[in-house]
Amino acid sequence: MINNFIQSNIISLSNFFSSLTGYEILFLIIGFIGQGLFASRFIIQWIYSERKKESSIPLIFWYLSIFGGIGLLIYAISRKDPVIITGQLFGILIYTRNLILIHKKKNR
Repeated sequence: MINNFIQSNIISLSNFFSSLTGYEILFLIIGFIGQGLFASRFIIQWIYSERKKESSIPLIFWYLSIFGGIGLLIYAISRKDPVIITGQLFGILIYTRNLILIHKKKNR
């Protein structure tokens, strides 16, 4: 039973990918890279906090947020998804503003 379930899902996934155009595959790859960058920021923040023995956010967290957000935004635009587009646009603005504030503080 489980074997049939796995086999049918593999076939469905194979059919899905084989039906995509080169353009769609490109944007799918961009989306996966963006999601990977975006998700990695939490792992980086966790490791950083563990080393400092306190909850803290490293500078790279904001860069991963921006670049991951841009990747997801590009993917969302290709999919014409207004919910993800709106969410990523606001997120990118906030992450950028945080970086500006951090760099202003360092330059004082």
